[in-house]
Formats: sequence, C-alpha cells, structure tokens
Amino acid sequence: MHVLLFTDTLFDVNGVSRFIRNIAEQSLATGRELTVVTSTRLPCPPGCDAPNLINIPPHYARPMPGYPQLEIVYPSFSRLLALARHLEPDAIHVSTPGPVGSAGRKIARRLSHSLDHPIPLLGTYHTDFPAYIDHLFCEPAFTWTCTQAMQRFYRPFTRIFTRSDDYAAALVALGINRDRIVRLLPGIATDTFHTRHRPADARAFWSRYTHLGIEPDAPKALFVGRVSVEKNLPFLVKAWKAAAAVQFKPTPTSPAPAPLPQLVIIGDGPYRSRMAEELAGAHGGGGRAVFLGFKHGPELSALYAAADFFLFPSTTDTLGQVVMEAQSAGLPVVVTNVGGPSEVVRSALAPNLNGHDPTGYVLPATDVSAWARTISLLASDAALRARLGAAGHRMIQPMSIRHSFEHFWSVHEEALGSVGATTRESPSAVV
Repeated sequence: MHVLLFTDTLFDVNGVSRFIRNIAEQSLATGRELTVVTSTRLPCPPGCDAPNLINIPPHYARPMPGYPQLEIVYPSFSRLLALARHLEPDAIHVSTPGPVGSAGRKIARRLSHSLDHPIPLLGTYHTDFPAYIDHLFCEPAFTWTCTQAMQRFYRPFTRIFTRSDDYAAALVALGINRDRIVRLLPGIATDTFHTRHRPADARAFWSRYTHLGIEPDAPKALFVGRVSVEKNLPFLVKAWKAAAAVQFKPTPTSPAPAPLPQLVIIGDGPYRSRMAEELAGAHGGGGRAVFLGFKHGPELSALYAAADFFLFPSTTDTLGQVVMEAQSAGLPVVVTNVGGPSEVVRSALAPNLNGHDPTGYVLPATDVSAWARTISLLASDAALRARLGAAGHRMIQPMSIRHSFEHFWSVHEEALGSVGATTRESPSAVV
C-alpha cells in the first residue's frame, strides 16, 4: 500500500508538523510507503530532510495578515496532480483543510474518476478551526461560516481521524457520521522527549540563557507552542499575575519559601510582543517571563527536561502534543478542562484515578484563582513536582509514535480493503 499525504503544515514549528514528520520517519523505519507532500516557502528545519517529504514550490505565497509567522499559499495544482499520477497512490490522506489539503481532496476525486476503482480518502481533524476563528474574531457569523466550510470539506472522507474523544464529539456536531470517525491512538517521540535529556547540572544549563533574562536558580514554568490568543494565553497572563501576588509559604518538603518562578515561553506568534508588555508591568514576579523563540532538536529536548512544570491553557487543541511531550520529559502539567489535553492528564483533583498516580492538574478554563494557586503550589513544592513528573513520564512511555503510526497505517489498510464493498467493516478504534 502506498499512501500519499497532503498537508499545509510541514516545516512550521507546531505539534501537527512534528507529528507528520514523525510518522514519515516511522514509515521509512518500518518499510511502509508513505509520501508527504506540501507547498511552502518556509525553510526545512534541522532533521526534516527525509526522502519521503516533498515540497512543491507554491505559485504564490505571502505572510498572513496579522500573523507573519504563517503564510497564505496558493499551490500549483497541476504539479501536485502530476506528482500524484506519477506516484500512483493506493490511498490519499489529507491532514489539513487548507489550500494544499483542498488540492489533495480534489486530486483523490480526479484519480478515482480515471481508474476503475475509487481511491480511499482519509483525513485528520488536527485543528479546531471554528474555535480558532471564534477566538481570533469573536464574530458569530465568521464562526458559522467556518463551521459550514468544515462540514462540506469532510463530507466525502472515508475515515476521519480525531486526536481525542472530545473532538470526536465535535466532528459529530459538524454532521460527520460517527462510524467514519476514528480516535487515533495518541503517540509522540518518547525517545526525543525523555527524562534522560535532563541536564546533570541544571543551574549550569540555565546559565546559558542569562543574557535573555533567565535566572538559573528560579523554578521554571514552561509553555511551548504558538504565542497567539487562540492558545488562551491572555488567560495565562492573568493567572501568572495572580500567582505572583500569592505569598509563597514554606511546606514540609520546602522549609524555606521558594524563589518566585519564571515563565519560559518557547515559540513565537502575533501575541508575543503584547504578552511581554503585559507581563513586564505585572506586580511582584509577574514580569518574570522570558521568551526564547523557536527551538529544535536536542536543545528543545533539554529545555523540556530541565524545566520544573508545564502550563498549557489552550481550549482549542484537539490533543495537545506538547502536553504529552512535557509529561514524557518528566514535568507535571497544568491544562484546562476543555479540549483534548485533559484526556492525556491524570488530574490530582480527580475523585477517582482507578489506582493510577496523578500526573498534573486539569483546571477550569476560566478560573484564574485556581490556576494561580496551582502555579504557586508547583513552584514551591519540589517533592510534589518530582512525584507528579515521575508519574507522567511512566504514563506516556507506552504511547510511542510507533504505537500511533501502526494504528494510523492499519486504518488505511482497512479503508483500502473495503473499497468497492457495499458495507464497510468498522475498525476496532472507531468511536
């Protein structure tokens, strides 16, 4: 079986791009034929020059208004179609509903018409675009229009992967039949994000970043992702300011008050300058935020493992790959109770964990006080951090990218095997 995957995001710095590159690596490692095609002017980041990643230069591209880190791209449909005809895929996967993904959707229809059998069309609902539009514009008409577009886009798909049960329900709300929705088994590169990357001398490690404002001895709260309002970062600013005003009291495991934490942000986006301004003027330790920009490879692995805890306030993520990466690296995590990330965290506040150890906190998405108290607690209690972080590391280790890729591949095999059948067998992981 040869699968041709179309994506609008491949060289960007985000969880979706990382996941696609990871499964491309897995296909090579396991001898499966998966070709990933995109169209972008963005440079290939370190380590993503695999032979099954193909970039067709776009006809036209320009920075997205208000979001210069992203591009509006118009791909060459004729070149994408010629590539598809040359590769003769058995199945087509559309990872994103942008211009490249739309071209892939159209190409699947073209190839099916030219052959004596249909080409199975599968896709992944990586991003909750209606929720993004709602956060960015706060205009119900825009959100409704985006919702209608998503309904039309995904209507012809044989199978649609969702990254969490929460967003399986969102797809059903879009009008997608439940028997076509598959909850993809979660997985990350557990070797890349692992406690073994923790620096032997954390103080010396953080001293490399003192020129950016890092204080080596301060507890580090980490955020990794796009620095934008749809990640709910304005809420994190409020929670961080509130936490700065909390008195750090001694605990049995920390007899002396801990130093105020620093917020370390890895990534970039349109909210960065405003976020820096808002935190700089905050009371007490509220200005203790450091922006490191984009990081890759071994440095990113070490930054995860060297931090003390992880904050992810997003309410629009379908999974929250960075939350899994943080736990794999041994960090306790704090997430909201909205969206996919809550499904990969065992909350210390949950009434019943069925004998499992907690790995962090799942908190209400609008409760600033709860977030401030939890930030203060994690910053001041090293033993609690160690206990939660160790449990998170143990929980994530079985969730390898190989585990996720094998499930991804098996569903494509099932879809290919069902071509032409009057009734389709549902895969074992159908929601």
